[in-house]
Parts: sequence; structure tokens; C-alpha cells
Amino acid sequence: MASLPLSILDLAPVSEGTSTPDALRHIIALAKLGDELGFTRLWYAEHHGMPSIASSSPEVLIATAAANTSRIRVGSGGVMLPNHVPLRVVETYRTLNGLNPGRIDLGIGRAGGSDGRTLQALRSVGGEYFAQELAEMLAFEEANFAPDHPFHQVMVVPERVELPPVYLLGSSGASAQAAGQLGVGYSFAAHFSATPAGPAFAAYRAAFTPTDAFPKPHAIIAVSALVAPTDEEAQFLARSQELMWALFHSGQIRKLVSPEEAAAHQYTPHETRIIEGQRPLWIVGSPSTVKAAIERKVEESGADEVMVTTTMYDYELRLRSFRLLAEAFGLG
Repeated sequence: MASLPLSILDLAPVSEGTSTPDALRHIIALAKLGDELGFTRLWYAEHHGMPSIASSSPEVLIATAAANTSRIRVGSGGVMLPNHVPLRVVETYRTLNGLNPGRIDLGIGRAGGSDGRTLQALRSVGGEYFAQELAEMLAFEEANFAPDHPFHQVMVVPERVELPPVYLLGSSGASAQAAGQLGVGYSFAAHFSATPAGPAFAAYRAAFTPTDAFPKPHAIIAVSALVAPTDEEAQFLARSQELMWALFHSGQIRKLVSPEEAAAHQYTPHETRIIEGQRPLWIVGSPSTVKAAIERKVEESGADEVMVTTTMYDYELRLRSFRLLAEAFGLG
């Protein structure tokens, strides 16, 4: 699988002892590295109200990363559509595509990406309206509202600029068939979902209708991977992610802690169960260990591309992880 396309999903993690501006500055370093190493694309997630994640405005991060790179595709992974007015999404991503033609992606998700109170402040609508919002977004892009629709004469600007390629995001398979029927891309969140990606990809391909943007289906599997020179070092560095996950799902919201603090933490039985339930989804180890695990994921799921997110306390070691991953797969 030497030619397997690899991409990056950046959540802009914020570590203890650092600030959010520090984390935002580090997105540029990772974008430049991904561009240099030969990663296919770089996506930014949308999360709100979480001090450990600085990616609340993917469109701003996309513009910044695109301005600091020359080759890599940059996009959203994704825009959480319930938090946005469909027309505004079309305007924003047409603008990004016009400024960076051929380098922008638009990933769309149905979740809100935060807690209920924060979503209320965002005026987020329920996920049950996702299909309606998506249809409205595409109708603005394609200018195909019925003549008697109140939005029929709405002018979408910038004109003569298309939306970038659209990908539907999923974690359960619910959006797979819709992605196929619409003839868009599909990305599965295996970095946090225990649901097998294979059946979702099969449903996506079975329903696929070719379009200009996607003459054939394109399925991306997102995985969590952490690479270090040895399995032992990687397992130690992964302790930060383990403790953050346990605390978050126990209702304790903190920035990303150091692996030393995580190693000294006295885990409750509840926290231990949380970690044990999630650990099988994390790929952690040396370059050869991680490469073999990713290749198994691709073989099991039938993915066309792998998107990697890496949660690590030390920013420089996080960059090293992506370098080691690129070397293992022969990128560049």
C-alpha cells in the first residue's frame, strides 16, 4: 500500500501550560509539514466550548493554512451544518474556493459538536433537520429552487465560483447511502466510533451516482494514530490522550495533560472502563506497528484514503509523529 493516500485531521489541540493562541500558531507548522511531506489533504474539525480543542472556526483555519501552503488540499472535517445557515456556508466555501481554486474541500456533518447549552447559544437546530438543511445548501449552489420558492430569486455571491468538492461525514453509517445518492465523497469517523466502517462504505458505493466532482466514489476512513520511534515511547505518550478522554467523558473538561501527569493519575474504576472501551480505536506504536494497523483498517473497510488525527501533549513530538508516518508509507 505504498501509494495509499494519507491525510491529516487537525483538531488544534491545546496542551496544559500553553494557550489557545499557541495552539493556533501550531496549525501553521503542521500545515507546512503536511504540504512538504506529501499528505493529500488537511481538514479541520469544528468543536465548540472545549478548552482542549481550538478548532471552532474551520473556515478561518482553512484560509490560514491555504495561505501558508502551496499543494495540499485544505478543508473542513467538517462544517457542523446544524450550527450554520446553509446560504452562509455556500458563500463562505465559494469564497475559499475562489481564492484557492482546486485546493479546498467541504466536509459536512450532522452533529453540533458541543454540549446542549453551547449549541443553544449557537442557535443550532436539531440533527433531524440535517437533510432539509443539506438540500437547501445544495439548492443554493445549484440555483434550482422552484419558481414559487421564496429563495428562488436569491443571488448567491461570489458568482461564477463553485462550491469545492463536498464530503458527507458519518460515524454510524446513517449518511452513507445519502452520500452515494448525491454523488459526493464520504468520510467515516473511525477515530472515535466503534461501528465498523466496511458496511457504511459498501452502502455508499452501492448507492453511488457519478457526478462531475466525483466520477467514482471516494471513501475516507479517519483514524487516531500516534507514532514514536518505539512502541514503548508511543504507549507512554498516548497516556495524555487516555486521561483527557477519561476526564472528558466523566464530565471534567481540561486541556491536554502531560504524559507524566497522566502516568501519575489515580484512575477510578469508571475512568478505567472508559479508556478500555476506547483504546481499541487508537493506533499507537512504532512506525512499523502503526503502518501495519492502518493497512489492516484499509483492508477491512475498503477505504480509498486514510485521514489521521494525532492527539499529543508535545507539539514538536506531534510533528515528529507525522514525519515518521510519512516515512513509513513512503510519502513525498
